Amino acid sequence: MFFDPRLSASGRVACGTCHKPEHGWAESREVSIPHGAVPGRNTPTVRNAAFQAALFWDGRAASLEAQAAEALADPHEMAATPAHVIDTIANTPAHRDRYAEAFPGRPLEFTAVAEAIACFERTLVGGRSRFDAFLRGDSTALTDPELLGLDLFRREGRCLNCHHGPTLSDGRFHDLGLSFHGRSNEDLGRHGVTRDPADKGRFRTPSLRDVTNTPPFMHTGMFQLRGVLNMYNAGMATLKRQPFERDDPTFPVKSPLLKPLGLNRQDLADLEAFLGALAEPATSGPRPWDSPGRE
Repeated sequence: MFFDPRLSASGRVACGTCHKPEHGWAESREVSIPHGAVPGRNTPTVRNAAFQAALFWDGRAASLEAQAAEALADPHEMAATPAHVIDTIANTPAHRDRYAEAFPGRPLEFTAVAEAIACFERTLVGGRSRFDAFLRGDSTALTDPELLGLDLFRREGRCLNCHHGPTLSDGRFHDLGLSFHGRSNEDLGRHGVTRDPADKGRFRTPSLRDVTNTPPFMHTGMFQLRGVLNMYNAGMATLKRQPFERDDPTFPVKSPLLKPLGLNRQDLADLEAFLGALAEPATSGPRPWDSPGRE
C-alpha cells in the first residue's frame, strides 16, 4: 500500500512518490508537490522513523500510524477520504487478501491501513554504513579524511550537540534562523502545533543517517550539503528585528547552541567526507509497483 497510488484521490500519488527508496526514502525536489499544491517543506526521510518520538518537521504526529493517516487524508498530500481508501482495498484482490491475512476477522478499516503502512515503515532501518562497520570494530572502514571529519563532528564542529544517538538526531526542536519571520514565506515550525511563542521557528532535528543520499536539505529544501556546512560554520542566519519588534518577547530566537565555528576549507571538506561515510548501501531489486501480476 505504501507504493500504490490508487489510495490517493487522484490515483497518481503514493507514499513512495515522495519517499523514494533510491533517494534515501526522501524526495529529490526542494519541496514535494504531490497534488499540485506546495506543502512548503522538504520531504524528510522515513528511514529510521520508527525511532523518532515525533514526526513531520513540526512534530505534529506522535506515532507512525498518525503520520501515515495524516499523509493519506491531507488535501495537500494524498487527499484521500477513509471511504476511498477502504473502497480501494476492497476492490483490489491482492490488497484485500493480504489485509485478511494481516488482520484476520477485522473489518476493513482506515485505521488498519495506517497501521499496516506504519508497520512497513518500521522495517526501514539503517545501520549498514561504513561508519557502522567502524563502530563494530573495523578500523579500516573509514579513510583518514573521514576520521578527521569524525573528530571535527565531535568537537570543533559542535554537530554532536544535536546530532547524537543511534539516529544522529536528538529528536528535539531548534530554531536555526530559517523561519523567514515576517516575510511572505514565513514558516514558524513547531509553533504551529503548540502555539507556544518559545517554539517560533523551531524545527525537528533531522537524522544525519544516509544524509548524502537525501539532498536537498533543511525544511525549505533550499540547500545542498556544502551550503549547509558553510551556514553552520558562519553560525547560521540571524533574524534582524524591525524597530517595532525591538521589545517583542515572542520574536523567534535562534538556538544558543549555534555560533561561528571558524573551520577552514580543509576542515569543511573533512567534515563532508565523514558525512559521506554515513551513506547506506543503495536500494536495489524489483519495486513492488512493478511486480508481475500487480492488480
